[in-house]
Amino acid sequence: MTTKTTQQVTKDSWFNRFLATVEFLGNLLPHPITLFACFCLFIIVFSGIADWFGLSAIDPRPIGSSGRDPDGIIEVVSLLSAEGLQKIVTGLVTNFTNFAPLGTVLVALLGVSVAEHSGMLSAALRGMVMGASKRLVTFMVVFAAILSNTASELGYVVLIPLAAMIFHSLGRHPLAGLAAAFAGGSGGYSANLLLGTIDPLLAGITTPAAQMIDPNCVVGPEATWYFMMISTFLIAILGTFITEKVVEPRLGKYNEDDASEVLNSNIQHLSALERKGLIYAGLTFLCLAILLALTIIPEDGILRHPETGLVKGSPFLKGIVAFIFITFAIPGFVYGKVVGTMKNDRDVINAMSKSMGSLSMYIVLVFFAAQFVAFFNWTNLGTILAINGAELLQTLSMTGPEVFIMFIFMCALINLTLGSSSAQWAATAPIFVPMLMLIGYAPETIQAAYRIGDSVTNLITPMMSYFGLILAVATKYKKDMGIGTLIATMLPYSMAFLVGWIALFYLWVFAFGLPVGPGSPIYYQP
Repeated sequence: MTTKTTQQVTKDSWFNRFLATVEFLGNLLPHPITLFACFCLFIIVFSGIADWFGLSAIDPRPIGSSGRDPDGIIEVVSLLSAEGLQKIVTGLVTNFTNFAPLGTVLVALLGVSVAEHSGMLSAALRGMVMGASKRLVTFMVVFAAILSNTASELGYVVLIPLAAMIFHSLGRHPLAGLAAAFAGGSGGYSANLLLGTIDPLLAGITTPAAQMIDPNCVVGPEATWYFMMISTFLIAILGTFITEKVVEPRLGKYNEDDASEVLNSNIQHLSALERKGLIYAGLTFLCLAILLALTIIPEDGILRHPETGLVKGSPFLKGIVAFIFITFAIPGFVYGKVVGTMKNDRDVINAMSKSMGSLSMYIVLVFFAAQFVAFFNWTNLGTILAINGAELLQTLSMTGPEVFIMFIFMCALINLTLGSSSAQWAATAPIFVPMLMLIGYAPETIQAAYRIGDSVTNLITPMMSYFGLILAVATKYKKDMGIGTLIATMLPYSMAFLVGWIALFYLWVFAFGLPVGPGSPIYYQP
């Protein structure tokens, strides 16, 4: 055995142990829904214990602030009591119905569903990738995969298999195409040029967490848009570089004998009718964009703030979810009308109904997550932990930008075993948003940092919901493809994205002092 082979075996054995640990830890965890149900029970019991021990904290907010007790002491409220039980029983329904992310995600998805089921999004992605020159095909695959996150399933179901086929048809390794698309869609999950369903979802979780410290704080869906928009190009560039300089050379020349079936390289290009549909949909989108611009750009625009005349805090930003709905639904219907996939209102309603049907699991998750967030707020545990945590950070003199590096790494680590973005943020936001606010950072900045950690390790965890689907597509081109091989292929992307994204975050926020979104402050004054 050569030295190279020995080293490879050692590397594989180390990596296999790492993967085995991730899978073991992931399998120890119950379903996220069960996990939140357990969290709720834990909060109830722990609040009783903490109340018995007299756990408290000094309120850091100025005297006279909204929500501040006259004595300036925040005490634990026990739910393990008659009053606590009464509050749980009477608030169970309203906790669910008033949970901010629920309505916003449903409304946004209604619009996206029309664009998706009409075939517009699929056609746009195919046209973008297949119309690219050979020199730009890798970049366009990664870029299109990032944009596909607007409709979560689209990138995995359509674009990843398509990317593998395109690379194979060009004489390149199909797994390199698969890896590039997977990297863009999953590793760049939070990045996008457009606001999608994930934006109101996370903002709706950040808002109640921030209101533990500032009752008037509202985080909008657009809160991190600037940073996520520029991140799109960073991920696309890094993904292209890693694919062409690291992954593809490592894979080598593709051997057709590795395939598990006879491969078909015939790729269906856009038809003339599909191109016509995209043109009409694009013109419709442009008209809508102009109409919206007329409401916000002029100084007397009707959707500007009625009192200040500013864009910040305006009905436009507060109603951004409605505009997501409109700008996807109307062009989607126009496309469907042109190509024949949507003939009347019934087809539109059916598309919306299908999207709602696919959200059944999410709605159940939201029910338990909403209870957990409400219980956490009622007990004051989140606030007390945040205050004590902030004091510890100040004692250790860890209040600078370096705290975000630790925070991002922690989120990336949690993401290895808890793949759901909403579940992870619902569990961590009530602690870390108030904690980092107390040391001087705005919730918008904190949410932007979380989105980095939540994305970069999606590529290397078998707990990611679409991981099995990706592996199934990969075995088509390499019949002996295993979990370890797939994750080893994706690991360079994960490492590059983590380092590059943290660097961009530091430069964007702390070096240049740029806001992460429209009207989003960097710092917070407690």
